[in-house]
This record gives sequence, C-alpha cells and structure tokens, in this order.
Amino acid sequence: MNREAFTESLTKDGFPEAVVVTREANTEMDVHAHPFEAKALILEGEMHIRIGDSEQAYKVGDVFHLPANKPHSERYGPDGVTYLVGRK
Repeated sequence: MNREAFTESLTKDGFPEAVVVTREANTEMDVHAHPFEAKALILEGEMHIRIGDSEQAYKVGDVFHLPANKPHSERYGPDGVTYLVGRK
C-alpha cells in the first residue's frame, strides 16, 4: 500500500492524524500492550510482531493492525524500521 492510500484509509476508519515512528536496527521490545488501537504502514526497513506463538514479518508497503490491549512483542530488522501509525 502507498502512503496516500494508507492515510485515506486511516481517515475513513476514524483514526486521528498519523505519526512517524523510527526504531533502531536489531533491537526488540518485550511483550507489552498499548491502551490504543494501532494501524501502521511500513515506510522503511522491516519489523516482526509476535502475538502468542505466531510471528509475522512486515516490510515496506505492508500494513499491520493491532487491537487495543493486545499483548505482543516487536523485533526490528538489520536496517531498523520507520512506520506511519494511526492510534485511537
């Protein structure tokens, strides 16, 4: 998905203005949860999100969607990751 289409989908789904997040290469975040729903588009690099026993890789152009309060862990690729995220 491209940035324009993603931004339009966020607006349609009632997300406020998106923010850009950058994470450093080869780092991780242990299991945690957010008090908000998140929908994000990968702009650069890659990340892996693990929910329970399942891990999904996300690369440039991919979108991930996490419900509020969903426990997950995150792992960032060798070039880190930059993503555009809407939170509500």
